[in-house]
Amino acid sequence: MKKLFYLYLFFSLGLFSQERDALLDELFEAEPTVAETLLPEKMIFTQSIFWGKNGLFRKTGISKLSLAQREKELKVRNVMLKSHQVIGYLTLAGMVAQGILGGRLYNGAGHLYETHKKMGEIVTIAYFTGAGMSLFSPPPLVRKKVKGFNSIKAHKLLAYIHFSGMIATNAWSDSDTDLHKYAAYTTFASYATAVLVFKF
Repeated sequence: MKKLFYLYLFFSLGLFSQERDALLDELFEAEPTVAETLLPEKMIFTQSIFWGKNGLFRKTGISKLSLAQREKELKVRNVMLKSHQVIGYLTLAGMVAQGILGGRLYNGAGHLYETHKKMGEIVTIAYFTGAGMSLFSPPPLVRKKVKGFNSIKAHKLLAYIHFSGMIATNAWSDSDTDLHKYAAYTTFASYATAVLVFKF
């Protein structure tokens, strides 16, 4: 009976040891998968350059890829996106003021030229600062795939229009007043729609 017990104990310990080794192997195999899930499958180019697996911040050690670091990055992301929103509202208000000044300038109020130009510089700085807050923010943990057209997709699509419009508005500010005006109208319309769409 004792021999049978020892034989049973020997095989049990052997099996336990094998199961334990297999479990440890699985854990070590799963480790890279956990690291991979810290980043979404797809990132925009500006995020990938800095925050991607082989991004600048990873290679230089400024922000090493770990769960604790990603938690910090998500807090940074939250602050940057809230700043993007606040700056967005201020930029929109600046665009309205700029439109009023521009309208008066086109109607003969030449003394407003310098004010209009200065306001244009302020709006441009605010616009690109707000855009940077979104474009260069750390990526989310997971990028949710939503079927169909929604407010976020509309916001992003309109961004292509008002981003191009803002560049065109500045490019034609001194060379062609008509093209400058049309580009400014397009920029304002698409930008205001992008803000409203995202809000509602």
